[in-house]
Amino acid sequence: MLRCRYNGLPELPLQLFSWQNVALGVFIASLWLSAILPAWQRVEVDVSIAPPAGMQRLADYDRQTLQHPVGPWEFYFTRAIYSGGRGRRWGSRWSTDYPKADLQFISILQRVTNLGVYQGQNAIRLNDPDLRRFPFLYALEVGSMTMTDEEVNGLRAYLEAGGFLLVDDFWGTWEWQNFETEIRRVLPEYPIVDVPLDHPIFNIVYDIDEVVQVPAVNRAVYGGPTWERDGYVPETRAIFDKDGRMMVMINWNTDLGDAWEWADNPYYPLHFSTYAFQMGVNFIVYAMTH
Repeated sequence: MLRCRYNGLPELPLQLFSWQNVALGVFIASLWLSAILPAWQRVEVDVSIAPPAGMQRLADYDRQTLQHPVGPWEFYFTRAIYSGGRGRRWGSRWSTDYPKADLQFISILQRVTNLGVYQGQNAIRLNDPDLRRFPFLYALEVGSMTMTDEEVNGLRAYLEAGGFLLVDDFWGTWEWQNFETEIRRVLPEYPIVDVPLDHPIFNIVYDIDEVVQVPAVNRAVYGGPTWERDGYVPETRAIFDKDGRMMVMINWNTDLGDAWEWADNPYYPLHFSTYAFQMGVNFIVYAMTH
């Protein structure tokens, strides 16, 4: 049983993988990362974030409630817990790839930036008042999300206060229509626009010159088409506020989280995991500096 270093309370059970696998995945990723970005070229991220204050509410994981630690960390990789999308493991699609994908990505982020990154998983409900303590939020499998009114209001307040939402892993026309309906409940007055490759988010750390379609793990390992449903072309879109600040970054028809989760698999294609890690680092450094 893992325990939080600050409050001694148990964290979420890590039943789907072992720490040995995580260590192996980090080692493998570090081999290519060292060639791409040597240690002396670590990215200096200039941020000033107040550390979380006070004890945070913890509750039973079966109820899909907030369980995250207390401590003076600059950055928490924070995952959104939203309503809807029943039928996946642990009862809801918000937890797809969780927590292994988050933890393996965190290890890479620690290596290539100077951010003080909390090393554990951190999931929070959209209507939790503590959401504003975390400037970065990751949501995936949003093609079947159905937010409550309280979650809509909470997410809107979070984004208007300066939060950044990264969306990933949903495919095809039907899932896009569902997500668009939900996000327009949150930000009805702001358009969704395409993000071209010359936008700074694609070169703030790594130079991304192509939007790659990252497939689900079985298609990546065993071959076959990279697309799902009618999601043939990967798209990067965003929502900006009236001052031009990016509030929401949308990755449609691709699955970055699967590449983070399965980077330790020796059969998983390196070009997919490399691309996914690079995109994730770019997104976070951009979010934390703009």
